[in-house]
Amino acid sequence: MLLAAALLTTTASCVAAGSGGAVAADLLRARLEERHTPCARVLLAPRDNVEAALPASRRAAWRKVAPRYLPREGFAVRRIGDTLVITAQGARGLVYGAGWYLRTGARPLHYDSAPARPVRLTQIGYRAKNNSYDAWTLAMFRRRIEDFALWGASGVQVIAPVSDDDATSPLFPAPPLETLRGIGDIAHRLGIDFALYYPNLHDYDTQAERDAELGRFRALLGALPRVDALYVPGGDPGHAAPDRLFPLVADEAAALHARNPAAGVWISTQGFDAAGLDAFYAQLARRPRWLTGIFAGPQTRDPAAVQRHHLPAGYQLLLYPDIAHTMHAQVPVDRWSPAFALTEGREPINPRPRAMTSLFRHLDPGSSGFVTYSEGVNDDANQFLWFRLGWDPQTTPEAFARDYATGFVGDPETAKALFALEDNWTGDPAANSSIDATLALVDGLKPATWADWRVDALRYRAVYDAIVRHRLIAARARQSAALAAPDAATAHTRLAEADPAPVPALRTRLFDLAERLWQGARLQLSVKLYGASNVERGANLDRVDVDLNDRVWIEKQLATRTPAQLADYARAKEGALYDDLGDPWNAPHLARGSSAIADPLRFHGAVEGIADRTPNQGWRMSWISYAESLYDAPLRLHYTGLDPKRRYRLVATYAGEDYWLPMRLVANGSIELHPPLDRKTNPMTVDIPIPAAATRGSTLDLAWTRPAGMGGSGRGHQVAETWLIPEPLSGERK
Repeated sequence: MLLAAALLTTTASCVAAGSGGAVAADLLRARLEERHTPCARVLLAPRDNVEAALPASRRAAWRKVAPRYLPREGFAVRRIGDTLVITAQGARGLVYGAGWYLRTGARPLHYDSAPARPVRLTQIGYRAKNNSYDAWTLAMFRRRIEDFALWGASGVQVIAPVSDDDATSPLFPAPPLETLRGIGDIAHRLGIDFALYYPNLHDYDTQAERDAELGRFRALLGALPRVDALYVPGGDPGHAAPDRLFPLVADEAAALHARNPAAGVWISTQGFDAAGLDAFYAQLARRPRWLTGIFAGPQTRDPAAVQRHHLPAGYQLLLYPDIAHTMHAQVPVDRWSPAFALTEGREPINPRPRAMTSLFRHLDPGSSGFVTYSEGVNDDANQFLWFRLGWDPQTTPEAFARDYATGFVGDPETAKALFALEDNWTGDPAANSSIDATLALVDGLKPATWADWRVDALRYRAVYDAIVRHRLIAARARQSAALAAPDAATAHTRLAEADPAPVPALRTRLFDLAERLWQGARLQLSVKLYGASNVERGANLDRVDVDLNDRVWIEKQLATRTPAQLADYARAKEGALYDDLGDPWNAPHLARGSSAIADPLRFHGAVEGIADRTPNQGWRMSWISYAESLYDAPLRLHYTGLDPKRRYRLVATYAGEDYWLPMRLVANGSIELHPPLDRKTNPMTVDIPIPAAATRGSTLDLAWTRPAGMGGSGRGHQVAETWLIPEPLSGERK
């Protein structure tokens, strides 16, 4: 205890501030004290105030090496004797310099650094849908925003209190406006921006509607600290046509500029259909003087490169990447196992260092930066990776992982865990033995005494992945044994067997870690236990026991059929070519299109997903998972080696989300197999004869499309499974 106290005192005395450097110095001092860092002298001060803060004997040395020019957000480091001087224009740059020192501990003679992209924000949603922030106090936000700033964030963006959400959350510790005001004050104290995401939610066909919205906006501005930028989505949420939206945002921009003339104003293309985008681009062509630029985010049918092409000179393009979600999202995990999708869901703890770096490099050219779309702390590693890439686009995932490991956990081995967790989601989990190795790696981490909830987040993911793997192995074995059983009674017995070791012990650990994450980060991993708004909003603890086989469906079928009659579901005895399109390892005829590296937003490739159902509700696994494509891109199957003498028929299960659009099916680019067809039930089976001309060349291409030109998410044409079945030749038995 005496040694710790001595270290604290020594560290505190070693970090000094010149005039204007107190915020950064206090922050650095507090973080070094937490870590019991040995004394090493550091001085933080704006450039013009450094000399006065140095001893007289060191001032001449400073004058020789003082930086002549400092970028607005940059910082410079000079070693003067035994003192490391960190200098910048103001508080923002000094905080960035403090963060650099905290991460590296380096003491070079000379070092300068400045960010490559001017806009580096993340979104904070103090709203019921969020998986953690709606239960946060201002003290928790202060720590979080300090972390953001130390890692190079240029600001934070808050969602307005009125959006596509409930007006309140049962978990709110304080009213929304009080919390948003506090967040703004925290950001400004650190010298970073406080931005507002403000959806306009109505049609605005009448002047009365526009006046009412403008009144609400002005009232909100009056209740908040200085707003440094305004972000207005075109949709998701909102649906106003561009010729209504742009004049309204012009008035909102005028109200904002009356309070802060330097504030930026940004508007997005989200949600518009093809005609709406044409109208949006026509508004841009008028070159509105109040507009800073546009931001490209989810639910946008034009890729960022196309939007950049339509952007007149003088306007900026920002990125609004979804870093929170794994499916039904802007950046789905490529070929993600349905077992993970069913259990861990859309918003799990999701470090994706390689995928996020690839995404940044795909989207970044020509951009001025980004605002990452986040829903809480599940995407923590992704958020900090984007901050580093915005500062230095050449940052490698490995370099980031090392900084994250030492900066937040205190054990360098944590860097390996980030990549191992990303790799856990590659391939079939039942065949991926590295999942067990990942758990052993994470269990072996030795976090520092100052480490926080982040190590528990990594443990939770590793444990959950291992549960899914071992439950899936057992579920498949039970189903195989049931279908091979001599009678229905034996089949029921096989299906009812419990999960074997190590599942029960891992499940206990998972619940313990969920409680720790609630206590440490207010991460809401259960609707019942922690008040999450919805299972899809990160509450995957509620899905840990969901069936991973067809138990319920089989049990219902056994009332009238034998196990042997159920065993050949793929109809192999009929020579059928079967595809379970939502299972990446059981869809041999699915034309996947572009790669996830070349096309991470999947504008030109197949995407897997799952329906809003579980096998416990009587759905087969093959109905729940599906393949789809986005917007006007077709979903394609390709067959080769067909017998040109035979006729074929296609049996397909149309199933997926409850959101559905009419779907047209064409063979070989010109032969319509059915016109745009509504799905009458979910699931729905179609049985379609294939014209002989379509298979005469021994190949067959099938393409499903939805109505052209639509906007929104781009989803809505989903196919779960298909059988291409050869008809018997004359004289053959069926």
